[in-house]
Formats: sequence, C-alpha cells, structure tokens
Amino acid sequence: MIPRIYIPGDSGALALGAEKVAKAIAGELAERGIEAKIVRNGSRGAYFLEPMVEVATANGRVAYGPVKPSDVKSLFDGGFLTGGHHKRWLGSPDKIPFFAKQTRLTFARCGVTDPLSLESYKKHGGLNGLTNALALTPADIVAQVTESGLRGRGGAGFPTGIKWKTVLDTAGDRKYIVCNADEGDSGTFADRMIMEGDPFVLIEGMTIAGIATGATKGFVYVRSEYPHAVAVMNKAVEVARKAGVLGASVLGSPYAFDMEIRVGAGAYVCGEETALLDSLEGKRGMVRAKPPLPAHKGLFGKPTVINNVISLASVPVIMDKGAAYYKDFGMGRSRGTIPIQIAGNVKYAGLFEAAFGMTLGEIVDEIGGGTATGRPVKAVQVGGPLGAYFPRALVDTPFDYEAFAAKDGLIGHAGIVVFDDTADMLKQARFAMEFCAIESCGKCTPCRIGSTRGVETIDRIVAGIEPEKNLALVTDLCNTMKFGSLCALGGFTPYPVMSSITHFPDDFKPAPVRVAAE
Repeated sequence: MIPRIYIPGDSGALALGAEKVAKAIAGELAERGIEAKIVRNGSRGAYFLEPMVEVATANGRVAYGPVKPSDVKSLFDGGFLTGGHHKRWLGSPDKIPFFAKQTRLTFARCGVTDPLSLESYKKHGGLNGLTNALALTPADIVAQVTESGLRGRGGAGFPTGIKWKTVLDTAGDRKYIVCNADEGDSGTFADRMIMEGDPFVLIEGMTIAGIATGATKGFVYVRSEYPHAVAVMNKAVEVARKAGVLGASVLGSPYAFDMEIRVGAGAYVCGEETALLDSLEGKRGMVRAKPPLPAHKGLFGKPTVINNVISLASVPVIMDKGAAYYKDFGMGRSRGTIPIQIAGNVKYAGLFEAAFGMTLGEIVDEIGGGTATGRPVKAVQVGGPLGAYFPRALVDTPFDYEAFAAKDGLIGHAGIVVFDDTADMLKQARFAMEFCAIESCGKCTPCRIGSTRGVETIDRIVAGIEPEKNLALVTDLCNTMKFGSLCALGGFTPYPVMSSITHFPDDFKPAPVRVAAE
C-alpha cells in the first residue's frame, strides 16, 4: 500500500512553515526513491503543534509536530512512514489531550479528510444530512433545525430555525441563501478553518437551507484577506457541481440549488448582514435600516436567509444525527457545540469545539494553558473587538449566551483573546473607540461621531485632564452609542470600553496615581 502523508495546507499552518515542510518531505521521498501520496489536509486546529504532519499506518494515523524542515531527514531515518518514534512524535491525533477533550460535531472532518475529495467527504459521513433532508418536506427540515436549538454562531445567537421559517413562509419568485464568511473579529478563525479544511460541509449546509426555504441560489461572502479560503471554496463548488450535489437537480431530486463565491473589499462593517447585502449588490457597504428584515426583503429585494459559516456548517450533522442528538449537548437555551477560538497571550492557541457550558476559566487555564508569558491573566476578551473584557473575578462564567449577557458580555463568534497583567486597559478602551471610528460606515451619528469623540475624550483622560469629568462623558457617550446606533458596530463598542472602566478602574486613574499604585 502506498503510504499517505497528511500535511496541512491551511493558512494558519502555512504561516507556521507547512509549505517548507511539505517541500522538504517531497524532496526526501524523491531522494530515497519512496513512492508516497502527500495529502494537503486542513488543520485540526492545534496551532501550537503546527505544522503537524500525520502518516497513515496499519495501526491508524500517527502525528508528528511541530515539524521543521530540519526534522525531515531524521523523521525518515526513524521510520516515520510506519509511525516510528522521533522527538516530534505525538502518537494518535485523537489521543492528543487538546483533541481528546473536544466534542467535534461541526469540525469532525476538519484535518481528517482531503478537503477537495468528495469521496473522502462521503466516506466520513458527508452528504448523509442532505440525503435525509431530500426525503423530507421543506417544513419538516425547518422543524428539525428549530427543534435542534441551533442559534446563529456569528454574533447575536438568533435562532436559525425561526429565520428559515420566516423565509419559507414569505412569498417570492426568487429566494437566496447568503453565507456570511466576512470573519473580521480579532482572534477568530473558525470560518476560515471550515472553508479551507472541510468546504463540502458548508456547501451541504447551504444546499439544505436552500431546499428548506425554497431558495435556488446561494452566495458565500468571503473577506478579501482569505485568498486560500476563496481558492478552496471555488474548487469545491466546481467539484460539487460536477458531482450533481449542486445544479438543476440536487442529487437527482426535483430541487435546484447552485452557489457562487464572492469576495469582500475589506470593510469590517460588511460583517453586519445588511451592509453585506449592499456590498453583494455592488454598492458601498452601508447598514440598512430595519424593517424590512432581510428575510422579507434581502438580496436584490428578495427573501433571503443570512447565516454565518458555522451556523450553516452545523446543519448537516443535525440532519444526519437528528435534532434530539444535537440538542442533547449544551446548557439552557445554548444547545449543541461551539467552536471556541483561543488566541492572544495564551500557551495553547487553537480551535476547541465543545458543548456549551464550560467556564471561561476552564477554557483559558486548562485548555489554553494560561498565558504564553507565564504571567497572570489580567483580562479575557470574548466576542471580538466589540466584546467585553472579563477580569479574573468573572472566569467562572459558563460559556452560554444568556450567562454572558447577564455579565454584560457577549459570545459573538466565540473568539477568545487573552491578556496578561502587563495590558493597559485604558489603551484597550481607546483602541475600541478608535476601531469603531475607523470602521464605521458613517450612516448613523452615534457611531460615526460618538466613536471619534470617544477617542478624543479618552485621550484627555490619558493626559490627566479632568479625569472624573471625562470618564463621566465617556460613559454618557457609550450609553448614546449603545442605544442609538443603527447596527452592532456602534451598539457594541461600549462593551469593551465600559467593561474596561468597570473592571479595571486603576488603569483609568491619573498617571502619577497609577505609577504610585504600581
């Protein structure tokens, strides 16, 4: 049997040297006259082990990592094609603690299969959900998704089934499925991992959504900073189309569904669904007033489902295993699993998929291993640049939409960024306001003007100019932005600002006092 060597082609692994390792392994195979197949899989998500090379042996796959080009010769000398021991030997990937503790539903195939092999996808359960969906009525599919408890994984956590039912019940001569892959939040990479490592699960999820709602066309709106994801998705769509998964007759059924990949122009605000629609239509990405809702009048004025990548990629497992199976995971109204992206100043950075309910402390300290610097954790920001900063006192908060909301936080896209005790939270608050000012589409005054005035006011606090008066002004600005902004960009900017002021008051004291306190 020809040996199979798995080397990630995922952007994260490439950034850590995977391409050089692949070339070194190919060169060593040629030099030794060994015939082997190199598969460029996606990353499994443990970026602290990347590039992680795996080899298929008679006893299953064996992993090595992080592998450097200089390790390749000794790997071959040590018999790594048969799982031989080496200083980079990790054993069975499934038994590596970081993976063994996970509950992988949405990411079950990521890093396991060849991303562009439909046969590999089907071998690992792919298309089972679509096949089951084709045997049901659209209303029954929507009922399954509703019963599963799946909520939007991109931000607000809105129930997916309700959104689908609204589009199903809305009359229209044309309907659309739009996948929001404009993953712009700091510390997030789950969407990219799916698109690069398991693109067919997204295609399958979008196709099921189309059948369930009567939509015949889908668009994936990908951020321009993801060229590898764009390339993989385009190739995967071609493969799916040739195989009859997409087209005039989905898997030989009476249903038609096709899709295109569209690339954004780099605007953070286009992660907001209505600004995204404007951009898709060829306009400048600006937030629309609601109503009408996109479900009633969305892309090109037609009923439109807009879901995040992870929301759509979670649908196939629901349709395969059943709503009750999926709903069995999680807590409260937060059902199923969530791909938590651990980043920042942390020892073990990567993607960790688990059922809702783990505490923030467990994620940061046990899974993430604490800070990379070894210093104490000072703050943890969850939910991207618009997420609240949680102090040590709140790390017992369960990872759950309602639990975070109760502490004035938000889960958002489940990106976690860790900061040690050297972080200056006054600077972080200023950054949040500055970020909003730069990224604002400019349509509404609270966001456009409020964020600019916020930067100016915080600068006065930094300069020691009437700190108490200006702190009160920042608080008032945040209140106006939170309740007066047209979308979440201006509406959520107060979360990082006010959480910094509330939980880290010493960082907002005049400089002489702060120095004395230190």
